Order: sequence, then structure tokens, then C-alpha cells
Amino acid sequence: MLNVVLFGPPGAGKGTQSEKLIEKYNLAHLSTGDLFRKHLGEGTDLGKLAQKYMDEGNLVPDSLVIDMVKDKIASTTDAKGFIFDGFPRTVPQAVALDDMLKEFDTTISGMVALEVPDEELKKRLLDRGKTSGRADDQNEEKINNRIQVYKDETLPVANFYNEQNKFNQIHGVGSINDIFQEISAVIDKF
Repeated sequence: MLNVVLFGPPGAGKGTQSEKLIEKYNLAHLSTGDLFRKHLGEGTDLGKLAQKYMDEGNLVPDSLVIDMVKDKIASTTDAKGFIFDGFPRTVPQAVALDDMLKEFDTTISGMVALEVPDEELKKRLLDRGKTSGRADDQNEEKINNRIQVYKDETLPVANFYNEQNKFNQIHGVGSINDIFQEISAVIDKF
């Protein structure tokens, strides 16, 4: 099973590249944002529990996020693997993901990290904000905060996979197809 963590800061191009990778490798897309929307929208037990935490202004605990990921993996039988987009976001999530994947007799094949300079990220997000309608893509202060949160809280996940010799960095500036070719070349070695 091919399991890829697609990693990078907001605006690095993870969503764009995910679509192309899903098609090429027949992977299932696993985005925690999508999982939250699904469970909340369907009113599942996991969704109701997540809503309770959010209504109280708290972060949804890692264990609940992992349960949602586990549910998705268990219910996806036709894919050749998964592309983890925007997850794991913390080292404890990465550890929990590794432990959970063992239950399915699989593991993370590798991480592909898109490296993009901060100024390019800001430009991309502001440009995306003009068409996406996302308020967090239209405000430079919020964008700067999201980039800083990524550096402080999420970037350590790269070190976690680097210690397992699963970290692969790609320069995420250039044409979409050129970046896709570089990512594919890395994945083909997994």
C-alpha cells in the first residue's frame, strides 16, 4: 500500500498536487478538513463529539481525529493507498497515525514536503482569496499567523519523518506540472 504524507505550509500547493497524485497512483484523498465536514454534516457519533469540543472553543483531541482517519481507512477498500493532505499536523498525531496504520498492516511510505518561500505563500494565498471566498486567505495578518503556526506547531512533523528516513523535500515553486514530475519521481522510489 502506498501511503504518502503531502506536507507544506498553507498555500504550498498541496491541494493542487493531491488531485494529480490521486489520479496517477489511484490513491484515496484523506484530508482531516474533509473528514470533519463529512462527520459534522452527517451527524455521526464522531461528528457530534467533535462538535461538542468545537462548541466549547476547544481543539478536537488527536484521539478523535485519529478515529475519523481510522474510519476512513477502514471504509476505503478500492484504493492502492492514501494521500494524507494536511495531516498529521503535530508529532503526537504522527505517532498515533503510525500506531493506527499498524492495525491495517501498513505504514507511511514517505513524506513529500513542498518548500515555498514565505513571500510566495502570501502572494498565492492572497490571490486564492480573491476567488475562494475564504476569509483566512484575504487577510495578510491571518495569513502571517497561519504561516507562523505552521512553523511552530506543524514543521516538527517533518523531523519526525526525517528520523525515519521518510522525509523528501521538493522545491514548490515553478509550473504545476514540473512540481508534479518532481513529486512523482520521489514517490516512484517509495
